[in-house]
Amino acid sequence: MISLSNSENSTVSSIAATNRLARAIMVSGGEFSLILACCNSVEKQQQVLNVLIEFSSADIQEILLSPAADTLYAAITTKIGATQPEALMVRGLESVVEINQLIISTNIMRDEFRKQFRFPLVLWVNEEILCKLVWLAPDLKDWAASTIRFDIPHNHLVESEQQAIRA
Repeated sequence: MISLSNSENSTVSSIAATNRLARAIMVSGGEFSLILACCNSVEKQQQVLNVLIEFSSADIQEILLSPAADTLYAAITTKIGATQPEALMVRGLESVVEINQLIISTNIMRDEFRKQFRFPLVLWVNEEILCKLVWLAPDLKDWAASTIRFDIPHNHLVESEQQAIRA
């Protein structure tokens, strides 16, 4: 009987999630797609981003939103101008003071994202922001494929260890 410890299980899950994110970026190839990456740790977000930038052949750019950001679309267009990166990662949503307004305005302007951006847009969210997206921007949330999770909730770790013990 082989059982992974919580830290080993978490590492394996993180590697698998990073691979899924890299694949989702590559599959988009020149087309707009919305990818939600859920991670409650800002440090882990940065680690994953560093790995992707280092090992991916795609030109991945990053935007760190300021707490004063009021619209996501404006923040992105200000940062990238007329350029079209191969992928864009947006971090810092959890620090935005008026996050509800930003999410609502993003949902209202969602068609502009598809019209103007020819690259995958990765929004890094935590559990709280993900819940807000579901409630405040269901149409935008529906555009995203399944959310790529980098944090395994504790109950899933316990369940997977119990399954390993039974095996």
